[in-house]
Amino acid sequence: MFTGLVESIGTVTAIEQQGDAVRLTVRDAVVTSDAGHGDSIAVNGCCLTVVDPTADTFSADVMAESLARTSLGTLAVGSTVNLERAMAAGDRLGGHLVQGHVDGTGRLLDRTPSEPGTEPVWEILRFSVPDALARYLVEKGSITVQGVSLTVVEIVDGHAPDTTWFSVSLIPTTLADTTLGALQPGDLVNLEVDVLAKYVERMLAHRSEGRQS
Repeated sequence: MFTGLVESIGTVTAIEQQGDAVRLTVRDAVVTSDAGHGDSIAVNGCCLTVVDPTADTFSADVMAESLARTSLGTLAVGSTVNLERAMAAGDRLGGHLVQGHVDGTGRLLDRTPSEPGTEPVWEILRFSVPDALARYLVEKGSITVQGVSLTVVEIVDGHAPDTTWFSVSLIPTTLADTTLGALQPGDLVNLEVDVLAKYVERMLAHRSEGRQS
């Protein structure tokens, strides 16, 4: 489990093809300080298993399914990524419960900065969201974007396919300490909805089925 609080920004140093998978190598001295073989590290919100850790790098094998269903497939050598080590028992839960299991992808639609002269400078970012995931979003609820725990400001259900979107408001710290500050309109991002919403939906569905039987 993770919290969605990014610990550092790493840099992809190698992508090695391995048949229907790739071995991704990332450089970062923070998350590798105590990383061991088999540990979990979230890379842009995807839970990956560490192999071959060194003092400042780690590698992880990424299957074709993950490459196709997440933004990891768009990475290249030199790309920057959000990193977070798995939460230890007893840690503070500063964000929300994040599994590192990406539910789908969206794209940055636009970003609106605060008005000139406003301090501190913040931005509102709008992202597209698949219709199948939109039902799990509520205003002031939680969502994970590229591994970052964020609060939904607004959600608009479109009346045509691929027109549903949500917005988030990013403070200066988030803009500076995660890769969200460098996103450009059209960029693909990983989305993970709040797992509690999915559990509630399933329980209500079973309850409804029980009444009908």
